[in-house]
Parts: sequence; structure tokens; C-alpha cells
Amino acid sequence: MYQNFAEVKLALSSGKSVLDIVDAYLEKIEANSDLNAFLEVFDASARESALRVDEKIKAGTAGRLAGLVVGIKDNICYKAHRVSASSKILEGFESLYTATALQRLLDQDAVVIGRLNCDEFAMGSSNENSAFGPVKNPVNRKTVPGGSSGGSAAAVAANLCTVALGSDTGGSIRQPASFTGTFGIKPTYGRISRYGLIAYASSFDQIGVFANTLADTALVTEIMAGADEFDSTVSSKEVGSYTIEPTTEKKKIAYIQESFETEGLDPEVKARMLQIIEELKNDGHEVEPVSFPYLDYMVPTYYVLTTAEASSNLSRFDGVHYGHRAANAQGVEATYKESRSEGFGPEVQRRIMAGTFVLSHGYYDAYYTKGQKVRRVLQNKTKEIFSKFDFVLTPTTPSSAFEFNAVTDPIQMYLQDIYTVHANLAGNPAISLPLGKKSNGMPFGVQLMAPFFEEKALFDFSAYLDEMLQATT
Repeated sequence: MYQNFAEVKLALSSGKSVLDIVDAYLEKIEANSDLNAFLEVFDASARESALRVDEKIKAGTAGRLAGLVVGIKDNICYKAHRVSASSKILEGFESLYTATALQRLLDQDAVVIGRLNCDEFAMGSSNENSAFGPVKNPVNRKTVPGGSSGGSAAAVAANLCTVALGSDTGGSIRQPASFTGTFGIKPTYGRISRYGLIAYASSFDQIGVFANTLADTALVTEIMAGADEFDSTVSSKEVGSYTIEPTTEKKKIAYIQESFETEGLDPEVKARMLQIIEELKNDGHEVEPVSFPYLDYMVPTYYVLTTAEASSNLSRFDGVHYGHRAANAQGVEATYKESRSEGFGPEVQRRIMAGTFVLSHGYYDAYYTKGQKVRRVLQNKTKEIFSKFDFVLTPTTPSSAFEFNAVTDPIQMYLQDIYTVHANLAGNPAISLPLGKKSNGMPFGVQLMAPFFEEKALFDFSAYLDEMLQATT
């Protein structure tokens, strides 16, 4: 089966057609339907696209991604295809336009094979919150794939598509990448357009990519990135080439001391991280601990601010304009209440209520305003670290994937994001690389964070680090 784009291109040069490649993926998806990774397979439109790309290949006019088969998280819009954010409130809704990030892949002749399951409205760290059932981790089907982009991570790990798109609000790409042994990146905030991404928390959300190789991660990120007239928050800064050139010069790398002292950090993850730090030092890099005394404040700040934004963003799903409408509701107020009560799942309701509370009269300054002030402190401290270092190294997750229903306390579930929310609060790019496997056979990742818009440097050093990791596992 095709694990990456290099294998796809090799197959094409050996006489296979894009249609052959799409059909092979469709067979693999059918054989792994128990994973519940796909909510819908676009078999008809994928085959049509494949035939169209085959014609372009014959004519010599095919784009850079000819033959690349993409799965999309179910909160990314694709014109004339359904999108639901894995929620009953949007069940059956068909998108009227295509997200800019996805359109750029289509313009280079990628083929979209289906929409992928996720935590409802991207709210979750285990993919147990989807209205359409949980996703299983292909590495061990008794465990979660991580969230919220669990379907995307599972699809790539199981080779059901070449790459998959996800969204990352507080770790929703990097955490599932860690749990499934894949590569996952959250770009700099504003590097990739959010136009066509169903919003959870607008000042945090970023579209990113899952892949089985760093080269595919870099290529797809490069093509999606750049200015967009439909998104006023996207940067007009030039993108340039992300083609990987492994780092040769020595770097200054910080690791956050407090992240190694967290109570929930798995001893095996900690030991492997310390081993990597020693290997980097032995290879001539400057690797130093830095104190980041705000680690315990990051998750609470993140949830105060993101739930506030979610409360505002999700108010549009009211049962009046589109989406689910309660059948027996009488009057406007009852329609709003009953439609939202029936349409939203428990976790989404919890976050809407929390966000409405922190924005309410009498609590706004105590919570939301204070949260914004803390965010500024976190951003300033992060900038200070990057004034002295090239990268920040942390574990991606405190542990490997856990079993279904093993984490039932919402606070404990929120703490799964303790290392990943930093990059979203600060806006920096961050990537999760497969670090190794625990003694139980489950993968876990290492996270590398870089200064704003330094994706190229992040990819180049990640290639060096990945090579080192491969040599020591």
C-alpha cells in the first residue's frame, strides 16, 4: 500500500494510473471500516477527479500533487460535499464553497477521498466526542487515536490516504500524531487561511497536515500557505520553498524544565526525551533548560479563552438558519433551546456554557480579560526564549494513547494538551515527530516549536532530528 507521496509517484512512473491508486485506497478504507475514521467516502467524485488528473498527466499539464490522495477533517468545507463537524446539528448540510487551503491542493491536482471523523466541533482530546461514534487507533484498536483530529491521524497511520488535513486549536493535530506515530504540524497562526474551516476558537485555530513522512508534511504545508483575500487574519508574508534540506549547522535548543517535572509525565517518555537531549548535546548542539513558570496556567487560560470564542462562534447554529431544527418546538425561543439541546453533544454544551459564563456581566473582567492578560504574558515569555534559542523541545504528550473510557474526568482530559496549547496561545509553529514506542508498543512523539513563520527552519531541523531518532530506536 502507498504510505507516502514518493511511493505514489513511483507507482505512476511504473505505469499505474491515479484511478488505480484511488481504487487501492478505497479498498483499504473498506477493509478498515471498523476504525470509523471516515464519516463519508467520496468514491464517485474521487474517481472522477482521478480520471481528470490521469488526462492531465497524459497531456503533461498535471500539477505538483498529481496522484496525492487526501482525506479531510469533517470541519473543512468542500463544495458540493457534506460537512458536519461531526455534529448532529449540521448533519446533512452540504457546503456551498471550498476552503482555501483545500482548494490550493485541488489546484495542484490532489484527489479528495472523503471526510474524516473528529471530536464534535473539534472539541476533545480523544475523538470520543463525535456524534457518529469514536475512532479507533490503528496501532491498537483498544486505544483512542487522540483528538480532535483523530480520524485524520488514524487514516494516515492506517494508510487509508496519502495525507490528511486536520485543524489544531490546542494540539488537535500534534496530539493525535503522537498517539498514532505520524507527523503532524500546526503552522504559525496566520500562515494558512482559515477560510472554509468551521470555527471553534478563531484566534487559535489553524489548518495543518498529517503525513507518514516529513517531506509530505512540508510539501502540503507549503502549497496551502500564503495570503488569501477571503481571510483578513492570514499573513501576506512570502512563503518560499519548504523543500527539506537537513540542518548541518549547530543550533541552540531550549527545553522547558517544568515540562519534565509534570506529575503526569510517563517515565518512559521522560527517559526517552532526556536521551534525545543528551544525543543533541553530544552532536554539538547547545541544549539548555529554561524556566517557564507559567506551565500550570496555560491549560486554564486556554480553556477560558477558547470556550469564550466557542460560545460566540457556535451561536450561529440556532436551528433557524440551517442545520438541525427541533421537530416539535413552538416559537422562536423554544426552537433555539430545543434545537441546540438536541443538536449539540455534552462536551460542546459544556464548553458553550463555560464560555457564556466567562463572557457574562460580572465575570468578564475576572475571567476573559484576565485570560487575555495572561496570554500576553505567555506570548512575551515565549518571544524572550526565542530571542536566545532557535527551537523549543518538549514531549508532545505526557503519555502514549490511553484506552477508551480510561479518562472520564473533563479536567484530566483537558490536561492531555498540557504541552501542545503553548504554541496555540503564543501563535508559534510546532510539529510532532514520532519519537519511539513505549514498552507496550504504543508510539509517542517529540514536539519542536519555532519562532513565527520559521516553518522552513522547523522542517529542516526536524529532518535532522528525525534521522537521529531513526538511528537510535
